[in-house]
Amino acid sequence: MSATPQKNRASRRVLAAAAGLATVGALVAAMPAGAQTQGKGHGHHTPARTVDVQLLSFNDLHGNLEPPAGSAGSVTEKQADGTTKAIPAGGVEYLASSLRAARKGHPYSITAAGGDMVGASPLLSGLFHDEPTIEALNKIDLDVTTVGNHEFDEGATELGRLQNGGCHPVEGCYEQGKTFEGADFPYLAANVTDEKTGKPVLKPYTVWKKDGVKIGFIGVTLEGTPNIVTANGVKGLKFHDEIETVNKYAKELDRQGVKSIVALIHEGGAPASSSYNYDCDSPGAGDGISGPITDIAKGISPKVDALVTGHTHQAYVCTIPDPAGNPRLVTSASSFGKLYTDTTLTYDRRTKDIVRTAVKGSAANPAAVNHIVTRDQAKATDMTDLIARWNTLAAPIASRPQGFISADINGRGSTAPEKPLGNLIADAQLEGLAPADKGGAVVAFMNPGGIRADLVYKATGSEGDGVVTYGESFTVQPFTNMMNVVDLTGAQLVSALQQQVSGSNEASPKILQISKGLSYTLDMTKTGAARVVTDTIRLNGEAIDPAKSYRVAMNEFLAGGGDGFAALGAGTNKLVGPSDLDLFNAYLAAHSTAAAPLAPPVTDRITVIQ
Repeated sequence: MSATPQKNRASRRVLAAAAGLATVGALVAAMPAGAQTQGKGHGHHTPARTVDVQLLSFNDLHGNLEPPAGSAGSVTEKQADGTTKAIPAGGVEYLASSLRAARKGHPYSITAAGGDMVGASPLLSGLFHDEPTIEALNKIDLDVTTVGNHEFDEGATELGRLQNGGCHPVEGCYEQGKTFEGADFPYLAANVTDEKTGKPVLKPYTVWKKDGVKIGFIGVTLEGTPNIVTANGVKGLKFHDEIETVNKYAKELDRQGVKSIVALIHEGGAPASSSYNYDCDSPGAGDGISGPITDIAKGISPKVDALVTGHTHQAYVCTIPDPAGNPRLVTSASSFGKLYTDTTLTYDRRTKDIVRTAVKGSAANPAAVNHIVTRDQAKATDMTDLIARWNTLAAPIASRPQGFISADINGRGSTAPEKPLGNLIADAQLEGLAPADKGGAVVAFMNPGGIRADLVYKATGSEGDGVVTYGESFTVQPFTNMMNVVDLTGAQLVSALQQQVSGSNEASPKILQISKGLSYTLDMTKTGAARVVTDTIRLNGEAIDPAKSYRVAMNEFLAGGGDGFAALGAGTNKLVGPSDLDLFNAYLAAHSTAAAPLAPPVTDRITVIQ
């Protein structure tokens, strides 16, 4: 498979965790059955009463093999004087080096991940259905990961192929004479079951063992996965409550004599500061962490000793009390391989449990720390070789110029409700679908979560500054969602705008990116639907008529009611158009040249009152 020796795959294969677990058809064959993963050996010694087990973790890699470009490729560090500094980070060449260096001197070391290893990936991985990322994770010696929502982007059958190997059913094998071998670490999906059989679609847990030390891992994704993945991706699957599922399997592991348990949960929170080195347990007003993971952590059985989380792309190391009132670590390592968490689990050989009094550690020696994956360290040469190999295959497509820009156009890197790149994408969708024979759209909506990167002015390869390549536009919109144009009433349009800031989106608003011609005011001093000031909504200068029918363009995810937009899911007279990526590239080609590059759009469509 590569110049570096693979670890013995047989040694990583596992005994069945629970006999007779049926799976969705495609997931059955040759599952690495996730119940007994061997530890990596670093020599033997006389067992002491307690053993320090090193847990290295990361989350939300999203196939970012190369260092992410622009603002997506840095982490915020708080300085001693209170100012903050952006530090370039990420890329698997550096992640591999960081993890390998961290493991030195730790005979008991486990590497685990919190989901979304693949999906919404840049072209280098996405073009090959994320096989390059699975290969990189094998080389990095990942021991276990939970599934995230993005592991279901291409459905359960494709997830089964990533686990078990085999060439893509449509595109076949990408390299002459090589068959994709699949992940040699178990993907866990305790709370995802087959609708028909009620059985988990992948192993619910795995047990890591070395020299009598046993640590169980339970993996779950957020229960709300069907709301944020296309309907096809979750067809035939049921997603269950995270707390109930983890508690059920914690009990099962406990009965098997596994007393040390870590939950890998693809759901997260928002710390009060975006700095990776913020003290999440600061006692000040407004300090700490909010979001779904706080309630989940409070509900998970004290049998579970630590929570590795993800999904929100935030960095935090917090202690949240378990139901017995004892402090318990809850960690997350940002995204895109920019950070990793190093946690010390003190294992008691007599009780077979983690010594929870050691959870806090001390100021000089904390129990868990997030570390930056810096780019000033030596690159892992096996990762450099892997990237070069796949880049050679991708180059003919990736390097094709699509258009020209005069400066960075921020999307993912913008924290504003209205993003310059969001406006550009919505305008591209409206322009492509406005002609009568293309759908007759009068307005377009883009979901903010679908914008996965910034358009960066600085060249990423040999194309030259300001050139947007196919690889770069793909990285912005990697889902290649098909576009839909539907009829919505004016009342439904207004409801959709209100759903951005109410219902399931009230606590964490999802502000749609809108095409030119639509404008309104958002008053964030109010609550719920009242935040949308309805009498300010204008389309091409006119108020929205509640009874009138409007042709609205959006991707198939939004047209299916995704992200809590039930009103958008109520459209009728659907016309299916080209993919969002095709429209985006067509717009870049039509509106820019080397001599007249596209400038970042002005953001003046949504007026926000804070």
